[in-house]
Amino acid sequence: MSIHTDNAEERMMKSIDSLEYNFGRVRTGRANPHILDSVKVDYYGVPTPITQLAGVKVPEASMLVIEPWDKSSLNNIEKAIRQSDLGITPSNDGHSIRLPFPQPTEERRRELVRDCKQYAEECRISIRNARKDANRAIDRDEELSEDQQNAEKKRVQNLTDQYVKEVDERLKAKTEEVMSI
Repeated sequence: MSIHTDNAEERMMKSIDSLEYNFGRVRTGRANPHILDSVKVDYYGVPTPITQLAGVKVPEASMLVIEPWDKSSLNNIEKAIRQSDLGITPSNDGHSIRLPFPQPTEERRRELVRDCKQYAEECRISIRNARKDANRAIDRDEELSEDQQNAEKKRVQNLTDQYVKEVDERLKAKTEEVMSI
C-alpha cells in the first residue's frame, strides 16, 4: 500500500470511531455509561468529566449508578446532570446518584433511528471525502505511472466500499437495538 492509501484508510477508521461515539450517545432505554461523556462537573472551579470524579456502574439494564470518590462532589454531580441535555432526572441518596433510563416510546425510538441514520450518512460522506482527497493526491503524485495510479485508485475504492459497508452494518445493528423493546 502507498502513503495515499494509508492516509485514506486512517481517515476512514477515524470516521468509524466518530460514528461509534455518536451511536454510544443515543439513548435506547438501556443504561450506557458513555451518555455521561459530555457532562462536565464544576469540581473546585474546574470543569471535570464525571468519570474522573466517580465510579459509574450499570447494576441493571435500565439503571446507572454514580458513586463519587469524594462525597462532597455528590451535589455538584447531581446539578451537572440536571443541567445537561440528557433528559434524565437523577436521584441522590446521599451516597450515590441513580439514573433511571425509562423505555422510550415508539415515536421516540423512530426519532432515535432517524438520528442514527443521520450520523451514518455523515460518516459515509466523511469516508467519501477521504476517498476524494486520496484520489487527488494520487493524481498529483508524479512518481506514479498511469497504471500505478489506476491501481492505487482501485485500492482506495475498495477501501471505501469496505468502510461504507461497515457503516451500513453498524447502522443496521444500532437500528435493531433502538427498535427492540
